Amino acid sequence: MKATLGTIILYVRNVELLKNFYVDNFNLKVTEEDPTWVLLNAGAINIGLHTIGEQFLKEIGEDYKFDNNTKLVFEIDLDIESARSEFISKNILMREIKTFENYDFWLCDGTDPEGNVFQLKSRKQ
Repeated sequence: MKATLGTIILYVRNVELLKNFYVDNFNLKVTEEDPTWVLLNAGAINIGLHTIGEQFLKEIGEDYKFDNNTKLVFEIDLDIESARSEFISKNILMREIKTFENYDFWLCDGTDPEGNVFQLKSRKQ
C-alpha cells in the first residue's frame, strides 16, 4: 500500500476565528468552506478546520485553550527574527528562537487563538 498525507484536520471551537488567523498570518488559501468546516491549502498539504461536536462545545468555556500534541510546521522565506517580531506585534504568543547542532534551520514556536501550537522554520543563511 502506498499512502499520501493530503490533509490534517484540527477540531476547533471557532472555525471563522482560526480561518482568519491562518489566512491573515500565513497567506493560506481557502479551498472549501461552510459554517462548520474550512479547508485551507498550505502547499503540499491541506489544513482542515472542523467545528467540535456540539456535545463537546457545551463543556468548554469561551476562553478555553486546547492542549494537544500536534504541531503545524511552516517553513518560511523570511528571516526568523523578523517573522517572530511581526507575530509578536500582532499579540500572537511566540516562544524564543532555537536551533540544534548540525541543523540547517532556525525554529520558533507560537500558539494560535485556540492554543494549537505552530512552528516557524527558517533556513539558516
